[in-house]
Amino acid sequence: MTKNIFLTFLLSMFLTSCITVLVQTATPQSAPHFVTATLPPTKEVTPRPTRTPLPAPSTGTAVLTKSVKCKDGAVLLEDVTIPDNSKVPAGKIFTKTWKFKNTGTCAWTGFTIHYVTGERMNALESAPVPGTAAGGTVDISIDLTAPANDGAYATYFSLHNAAGESIAIGAEKTFYVKVIVGAGSGGTPVPTRSSSTSPGTPAVSIGNININCKYSYSENAGYVQELTSLINQARRNAGLPALSLNPLLTQAAQGHSIDMACNNFLGHEGSDGSSIGALVREVGYIGFMEIIAIGTPQNAMDQWAADPPHWELVLDAGVTEMGIGYAYNADSDYGGYFTVDMGR
Repeated sequence: MTKNIFLTFLLSMFLTSCITVLVQTATPQSAPHFVTATLPPTKEVTPRPTRTPLPAPSTGTAVLTKSVKCKDGAVLLEDVTIPDNSKVPAGKIFTKTWKFKNTGTCAWTGFTIHYVTGERMNALESAPVPGTAAGGTVDISIDLTAPANDGAYATYFSLHNAAGESIAIGAEKTFYVKVIVGAGSGGTPVPTRSSSTSPGTPAVSIGNININCKYSYSENAGYVQELTSLINQARRNAGLPALSLNPLLTQAAQGHSIDMACNNFLGHEGSDGSSIGALVREVGYIGFMEIIAIGTPQNAMDQWAADPPHWELVLDAGVTEMGIGYAYNADSDYGGYFTVDMGR
């Protein structure tokens, strides 16, 4: 199977098969029945329209041209250096680097980032962005100087095209760097965990789950917390109770996100061919629903909100708890992978 067919399959899975519902009956079943890409069968389902596939990730050097009809778009994939709440010495000069993906149809030519607000940290008023083809990724860096006094600091930037127009980062207008100097309060960066480069080697164990990894990946506890808050805020806005975090669902969700990131695929079935929801059943939880997404926490919410069946699951009044997983692989097709398993 060619790479194009493989990527088309992954994209099709993402656009039309990102929902898995396990329907329980009163009688235990050895092989639970799953309904994929539909609402629970007790609800009427409206046929979903055909979607236009997303552009395939760039695999080589592209000619950076811009059509007058193209559109700009961007998502922040990863903090390459200085993760949020990193501790830095007072007065230290450091380089902050973010990894972005050009999700628009325009090539990025003449793009810049601009200081917006927050602690200045000697940031330049603007800095250039390397040319990036549509669908490609790029590292954007800026040199900063840590403040002289103890505390927690944040500096906010915006992305602009050649015409000077501000480009949204997912649904956000800015992106940022957050550091802690001295005794300032804050978290500790989550280290990158390397996995084996040999296919078939169980390099990662999460509880009683073993995952074979082909690539290295990293986790981001801050992203998990942020998505938890976004989901529960959306539920409160809809008049629904917030969901509590269940450790078994969290274990299963994190395992599946790691599997997707370190084996470079997007879908509900495991990289080893295991059935939908195998990790949830493996940790001993019965009766769940699962949704997946890529990018940042806000990107995930935008993807689900744009698709009514996904959004109905986010706002399902019947669920009471959830688990969220996130893993990032810089060499994968989609970068960051979210899994949310919900149940009652």
